Amino acid sequence: MVEREATVGPEAGLHARPAAQFVKTAKGFTSEIVVIKGEREANAKSSLKIMTLGAKKGDEIKIRAEGDDAEEAVEALAELISQDEH
Repeated sequence: MVEREATVGPEAGLHARPAAQFVKTAKGFTSEIVVIKGEREANAKSSLKIMTLGAKKGDEIKIRAEGDDAEEAVEALAELISQDEH
């Protein structure tokens, strides 16, 4: 299992377009991936679940993956969500 913290960069947080791009990227990996904000966890491959976390710009989230490409998945998603624009 690989886990990494990231700070949400997009102005809109993990909503609409940033969430869709995040999910599209997550679906490119075979690993099971979850996003954690506080006590809540969401499947990284579900836009609806990601948006229910309510992650806003500047919030800290954890990205956790388990599988053959877990390290690559966590790195790619942490890099993606830390960017300011999507």
